Amino acid sequence: MPASTTGRRPRVALRAAAAVVALGFLAALEACARHYGLPGPISGQLRELVAPPSSGFLLYAGLALTMVVLTWRERFIAAGAAIGLDLAIATVRWLAGIEVTGGHPFGNGALWVIVGLSVVAVTRRTGRERALLLKGVGLGLLLVAGRKTGDTWLLITSKTRPTVLDQYLATADHALGDPSWLMGRIVTASGPIGFGLLDIVYAQLAVAAVCVTLYQLRHVASARRFPRHHLVRTFLVIGLVGPAVYLVFPVVGPLYAFSTGAEHWASFPLWQQAPSTAHWAVGDLWPHTAPPAGIPHPMPFDALTPRNCMPSLHTAWAVAIFVHSRGGPRSLRFAGAFWLVATLTATLGFGMHYGVDLIAGVVFSLTVEAALRTYDHGWDRSGLALVAYGVTVFTALLLSYRFLSVQMAARPAVSGALLVLAMISVIYGYTRTVEAWKPGGVPAPRPEPQPELS
Repeated sequence: MPASTTGRRPRVALRAAAAVVALGFLAALEACARHYGLPGPISGQLRELVAPPSSGFLLYAGLALTMVVLTWRERFIAAGAAIGLDLAIATVRWLAGIEVTGGHPFGNGALWVIVGLSVVAVTRRTGRERALLLKGVGLGLLLVAGRKTGDTWLLITSKTRPTVLDQYLATADHALGDPSWLMGRIVTASGPIGFGLLDIVYAQLAVAAVCVTLYQLRHVASARRFPRHHLVRTFLVIGLVGPAVYLVFPVVGPLYAFSTGAEHWASFPLWQQAPSTAHWAVGDLWPHTAPPAGIPHPMPFDALTPRNCMPSLHTAWAVAIFVHSRGGPRSLRFAGAFWLVATLTATLGFGMHYGVDLIAGVVFSLTVEAALRTYDHGWDRSGLALVAYGVTVFTALLLSYRFLSVQMAARPAVSGALLVLAMISVIYGYTRTVEAWKPGGVPAPRPEPQPELS
């Protein structure tokens, strides 16, 4: 039997097992959402074939990922078909007097084209061409399904975790100088223009990821194969694994725990309105009055607000975009750096996260990225050591936030420095390991053989 065939079988089996696990996971989330009387990731996606989608931009981003396997002629046909279908659906809504009050009035056409390409792959393609087109369709659908899966995760956190640990993070955040309070005042002072720009950056993070991925996959149509590693893999793993930590460390964020919730931003028309959560909060303190130092306690909160702060997945995704943009041209590297800085500013300035969330998000992102790259390098020993170190640091951060927050607040200079140094150590370890994997990189030092004694 050829060696290439033998080596390919474990990967095929692993991918098949991953597909089965993913389908089972989606089915479980669907059942859980239905239990609470809400649509799950599967039914929600099927609904968007007709109903106004929650994000038309995301659906077109998914179509763009799918089209990386098509020729330029096929891309123009697919894009034209999507736009034409959207115009037709908009015309039908207009004639029927259906007003779009929630979601976007476009995007259904993009989803229909993705589904249509899957039919083309099964009925009109064979062999490697069929597999390639199905991979493209799967890539686009995974991006869209990831958003729906995340929404269901957030629902589960709000329904299953009646108490939150915000007081612990607010106390630990004293070690960093309460950055969310500082950035909240800066964003408020920037007015509608600054708020609107940050809101676009914060809401369209997945679209930025697609722009970087399209550059990474620009040669797929000509090479007829995908590269070993690209941004979407990291993006999806972060989105699937990260919410599990929400269940372990439920936190709603300073905007909700120490202010009036979305009502705080009522003067900015871009912000989606929601019921006030002021009666659940410690007080209306954010962003003008720093939370008082004291003994933190778990606090009850409503069953609607997601517990989605620890770690900051927006930070984790922005770090992944930054890392993957480093291999692109100067314009892409600049865009990746801008998106990272703007996302960090928005997560803090909108009151969605504490500073300690962001540190955990950076460590989490680089650990996930290291794990995926280590898998691609045959479970290299240096990569395994980096993943183990990242997991250890991440766990230590969570434990220190939960059980040492008072001590951290009492010694802010020392505690803050240790938090930053822990994050920098993971950044340094990741950079050093990945550089050694590059062609011409410096391999990890190995012990020199010692002469035998006669």
